[in-house]
Amino acid sequence: MIAPAGDSQRDAGEVRVPWSDLRGVSLLVHDAVVGITDLVESMHGTIQRVPPITGVHRGGRTRGITGLVYRSVRGVTRLVGAGVDGLLRAASHGSAPHERPDRSLAFVAALNGVLGDRLEASGNPLALAMTLLHRGAALDPTPAGVAAAFRVPPPSVVVLVHGLCMSDRQWTRQGHDHGVALQHDLGCEPLYVRYNTGRSIAANGRDLAALLDRLWRAWPGAAPRLAIVAHSLGGLVARSACAEADAAGQAWRPHLRALVFLGTPHHGAPLERAGRRLETVLALSPYLAPFGRLGAVRSAGIHDLAHGAAPVPLPAGVRCHAIAATTQRGPSSHGLRGDGLVPVASALGRQRDAGQPLAFRARDTRISYGTGHLDLLGPRVYPAIRAWMEQAYARPRPARSVAAASSTVSVDEPRSTGPGCAAGAA
Repeated sequence: MIAPAGDSQRDAGEVRVPWSDLRGVSLLVHDAVVGITDLVESMHGTIQRVPPITGVHRGGRTRGITGLVYRSVRGVTRLVGAGVDGLLRAASHGSAPHERPDRSLAFVAALNGVLGDRLEASGNPLALAMTLLHRGAALDPTPAGVAAAFRVPPPSVVVLVHGLCMSDRQWTRQGHDHGVALQHDLGCEPLYVRYNTGRSIAANGRDLAALLDRLWRAWPGAAPRLAIVAHSLGGLVARSACAEADAAGQAWRPHLRALVFLGTPHHGAPLERAGRRLETVLALSPYLAPFGRLGAVRSAGIHDLAHGAAPVPLPAGVRCHAIAATTQRGPSSHGLRGDGLVPVASALGRQRDAGQPLAFRARDTRISYGTGHLDLLGPRVYPAIRAWMEQAYARPRPARSVAAASSTVSVDEPRSTGPGCAAGAA
């Protein structure tokens, strides 16, 4: 059973949902009804005009009594939606902020991944703001906020950036959390990023860079050493943030020691490219074009996955590492099929053309066999992450140039064919 967060009489099994979330769902339902009405009317109008099977057709509104019916549906929907929104807005006004339960946040995070840019553009309260979290609480990137979060500011920090349709609370896999493990083994303090994965990679990169810049400028005393562990889409956001920080000369960037990519689609994901091709095919027929527009509703973050991040090199002066996963149990003469979402070549940053100069040193790559995309969050790949982090924190940053970062990469077959991580070799 679902109950508003402000309701004082709740059963033990009830899920506490903030009033703002109920309002956000109401707005979303309103938009969905109006959108479906537009879709049905467009199809109705096309059928009335009987255009050819293929070719350009403008579609549009219906006329006469039929048009009046569709206009009435939209009008009633807007009237009811405005009334419900007014009531929920009043109920949420002045209510104390309430953290979403795990199941609720998982739903909101998935919704942000699919529709996040539209949620933000419409002012829907379900749109997630980019936030840094420490031990489950939002970290205010001000001197007072840092002082409140840390009794003694740590000398080393690892920032974890989650992937598409996920949140900061989904780093635990098979009882393991990379951030918690690194804190236990190396003493570096984990900070988790929560953000709207449906926004464009560039927009999230700018916000992440600005957020880290505010934190580093607010840090008391010596600034901490920094490492970033990023999963899937989060790696593209981290790359974008580094480029933004380099261009703006931000305070945190010189302290970045290591950047670990887990299943990041540096050169895109084939599922999104297939989705774009399907849109093109549907647009060829006026009878199917409305469904193509429906498919195009997916967010800017998903659209950006077609070809990966902008053509920027790996950040200079940073130890950059990549782990690719494959569901195969061992190497094959027919190649590796990827982790179910991201191809191995894309996760290892192999150069597709001269416009995408990206490479890793072979010793800084791993292929994890018998591993799915989400399994990269689990304990199987952690030993490699720990070893890389230990090296980065213990030694000075390497003199890595932009030219070196754009060299090609080659990965030999692993010495072991069993499950787990195999090192790349030059």
